[in-house]
Amino acid sequence: MVDKGSKFETFALRIQEAINNLDEISRSSIEALVCSLEAIEKSLRKLDKMLSEQGEKDDDSKLLTTVPGVGIIVAMTYKAAIDNPHRFEKSDTVGAYIGLTPRQYSSGEVDRHGSISKMGPAECRSMLYEAAQTMLTVTKRTFKLKNWGCEEKRNEKSNCSSSKKISCNYA
Repeated sequence: MVDKGSKFETFALRIQEAINNLDEISRSSIEALVCSLEAIEKSLRKLDKMLSEQGEKDDDSKLLTTVPGVGIIVAMTYKAAIDNPHRFEKSDTVGAYIGLTPRQYSSGEVDRHGSISKMGPAECRSMLYEAAQTMLTVTKRTFKLKNWGCEEKRNEKSNCSSSKKISCNYA
């Protein structure tokens, strides 16, 4: 029923043990749900493999994955969100497009900057944030972008600015 050695196999075995004492209707309902979940798991593995193969063929994705913390999924999400990077006049406008620039409040002489605008694709923004978090905390190697992010770390918004920097440098 389930591929050997997978995490799902362990889950399915635990479910089988747990439903042994249930009546026939409950057991068959749960078994049907487990089979559905297995089919979804199989489809996800297939899609992940296809996406990884596509990312390995794509030059832009290969370039993005050279940044520590950025994997194939993040690179492909970024590429899908940006589409054609040449449509942006300056690389700074990519950060604004994704929603990583501060929100501005202006009225007369008052000009305040708030938190990030959160405009644009939320998935891309959150994946870039996670990539920046990984780059700043997990990566052992030192490089210019990490050093800059660590200097900014005193500022609580360093992950967001590092995310913006990743998005702007590779557009």
